[in-house]
Amino acid sequence: MKENYKKAPDILTNKDLDYLKDIFGWNHTAYKNEIEALNNIEDKSVQDMIKEAAMVFEENMHSVLQLVKDEHNGK
Repeated sequence: MKENYKKAPDILTNKDLDYLKDIFGWNHTAYKNEIEALNNIEDKSVQDMIKEAAMVFEENMHSVLQLVKDEHNGK
């Protein structure tokens, strides 16, 4: 029997998980590149900008992990 929903169920589908995996991968790669770039840059203002960008990528990775964790825990 097919159910009709007035609102979409609050679940992550396999397609959602694939997309989250991609988002995590993009941010992880960018984060690693930013950290590696710090070793090759001497300008303090550029280093600060790269550190700030790396923090954004790291926060994005944590957000993705939190979404998956919350789904796993049924939140």
